[in-house]
Amino acid sequence: MANIKSARKAARQAVKRRAQDASLRTQLSSAVKNVKKAIAAGDKAKAAAALERSRAVIDRIAAKGVVHRNHAARQKSRLAQAIKAMA
Repeated sequence: MANIKSARKAARQAVKRRAQDASLRTQLSSAVKNVKKAIAAGDKAKAAAALERSRAVIDRIAAKGVVHRNHAARQKSRLAQAIKAMA
């Protein structure tokens, strides 16, 4: 445990930040999972709508720095490719 007052405060803040980041990562994976479910169902219009909703979530989480912006871009790209490949 930290002995200096500022280090104790930093440790407390880190715990809160970790909890918030974990929550945001869960939102991210849920958004991606919803799009993948729509793709698996075979409904292209529904999948495209789910992608638009998840894009906002992915962008917001990347903007906060929870995940790297390239990671977010890669996820959006792969989901869009999967929807485009649907017949």
